[in-house]
Amino acid sequence: MVESADLHLTQRDYHRSPVPYMLKTTAFVTTALTIAGGSWYVAVNMTTASDLTAIYNCSAFFAYAFSVPLLGDKFRFDKVFSVIVAIIGVLVVAYGDSSPEKGDGAAGQQNRPLGNIIIGIGSVLYGLYEVLYKRYACPPEGTSAGRSMIFANTFGSLIGAFTLLVLWVPLPILHILGIERFSFPTGEVARVLFISVIANATFSGSFLVLISLTSPVLSSVAALLTILIVGVADWLRTNKTPSAASFIGCILIVVAFLLLSWSTYRELEEERRRRLSDVGVDSDSDDE
Repeated sequence: MVESADLHLTQRDYHRSPVPYMLKTTAFVTTALTIAGGSWYVAVNMTTASDLTAIYNCSAFFAYAFSVPLLGDKFRFDKVFSVIVAIIGVLVVAYGDSSPEKGDGAAGQQNRPLGNIIIGIGSVLYGLYEVLYKRYACPPEGTSAGRSMIFANTFGSLIGAFTLLVLWVPLPILHILGIERFSFPTGEVARVLFISVIANATFSGSFLVLISLTSPVLSSVAALLTILIVGVADWLRTNKTPSAASFIGCILIVVAFLLLSWSTYRELEEERRRRLSDVGVDSDSDDE
């Protein structure tokens, strides 16, 4: 666990406007997020739903891999084990069902390797995005939970504003060139998209808050719990009992989340004890 040194202020920094830093950081982090998310939409018609789900959710592993050099996280076996269990759970959910998924056969086998490569790059970039957000866009360690939540939602709003004001520019170009035709949604499509936007905004805001308060690794594994929620929602909606593979995979994901939560708690406790020990040593030195 390290502090976000980039947001520590010196006496000179108090006289500087934070606006340039926030704008630069927003553009940097949002671009990484957009490329990572865009890879999903590019690959969705090129590969199978199983490959898409499994590869993209491996971002938890890459989040941990980037956390070591960029955040200074220690290499801990219990964390690695938890992430591996989570990824195994995703693989079981994606590939454990013997019945073919609708749409899997429709994906062109010729484009499947390319689609897997694209979504693999997206998975790496999404893990990098989580770590970049923690490194550059979170308040320093020791900030109160309330302020961290406010800051996280503020930065999430800046991401949305940057997307709205800047990232729409390629859309009319793609439309004019005939690469991708766009039209405003109407009727049922508009209603579903509105619900999707509200749900995604809630998820994204909560996700950024969780990263700010904990770590990218724990947040990434926690996001995998949505697989369980989606499965339960689909079960209630269709009355179709999930397969045994779905049950086993979801159980593995939940176990991985609990293991990682315990590991994070132990790490925080070790850090707290170390700081208390350092304070005690300093006090003894002063007394002498």
